[in-house]
Amino acid sequence: MAKKLNVLLLGGSGLLSGAARGAFLAAGHSVTVLSRGTRALPEHPGLSTLLADRKDPAALAAALRGKTFDLTVDFLAYTGEDVAGLFSVPGFIPGRLAMISTGQVYLVTDNRRQPYGEADSQAPLMPEPPRETRDWREWNYGVGKRAAEAALLRFSKERGVPALALRLPVVQGEADGQASRRLWAWLQRLRDGGPVLLPEGGVQPVSFIYAGDAAAALLRLAGMPAWPALPALNLAQPGETSLKEFLELAAAGAGLKPNFVPVSAAALAAAGLADTCAPYWGRWCSRLDPSAAFALGFKTRGPREYLPAVVRAHLANPPSTPHDGYARRAEELTLAAQLSA
Repeated sequence: MAKKLNVLLLGGSGLLSGAARGAFLAAGHSVTVLSRGTRALPEHPGLSTLLADRKDPAALAAALRGKTFDLTVDFLAYTGEDVAGLFSVPGFIPGRLAMISTGQVYLVTDNRRQPYGEADSQAPLMPEPPRETRDWREWNYGVGKRAAEAALLRFSKERGVPALALRLPVVQGEADGQASRRLWAWLQRLRDGGPVLLPEGGVQPVSFIYAGDAAAALLRLAGMPAWPALPALNLAQPGETSLKEFLELAAAGAGLKPNFVPVSAAALAAAGLADTCAPYWGRWCSRLDPSAAFALGFKTRGPREYLPAVVRAHLANPPSTPHDGYARRAEELTLAAQLSA
């Protein structure tokens, strides 16, 4: 390692932030994690912590006032106000600033062509969906991230801070069983021995990112002499798979033989199960084109390489509670029986 860096991670207990924390510590860097302190972090001589609620300007300023870092990675910026609050801390010098963004910034536009390239984020916004619906919650998240990216670009230019938004699709990792439980939602259904509803036969293409690869990308950014002259960069697995292929790989990793029952989107909607039974499917699952990152030397792996270890980790340490949608498993089995008949 050419230089030991002083790294700040805003958020330290999530799937990706945990992977990044481990990668930077393993590389010999000093890491400071700012979080609310609701989850204990493993002890390490290179790790220190700051306690503050990101949404509390006074607490954030008290924690970061006058502090200087070589690199800041922001996992907790969800709105333009979040970014503005960080830049308003007196005397805080973030060094280079990488903000974790999302493919959702593309999904809230009126452009339906996937996979998305970085420039596609400039497409006009889709109309706001009705409030208190899943569509509105997903839309609100994407719009918030777009605003956070815009604020990052504005403050970066005003303050002369090198900054980059790293846009990611769904992140897969060993610790996700305790976080989103999306993969566990499928594994739990596969393990109970009953038929598993597969929307539209699982033909929808999917593209994810392994947490370890995203963490390695942040480590590589930290060591680059200069960052790419881009406001944002996509990162995802090389190529795509269908949802069915991905789930077949997951089932094989668990030693299970899947019993998929194809179901149309219309049938799922009529049964009221469209939003509960099938993570990674539907309107709100982004697919990113990572070719610009690959041209810069970034590398990622596909599910055939990372998924077996991820599945083993889920099985070895299953969540204490099921995925929320599993509460309606009996309705899924009823629909599967009707379709099979």
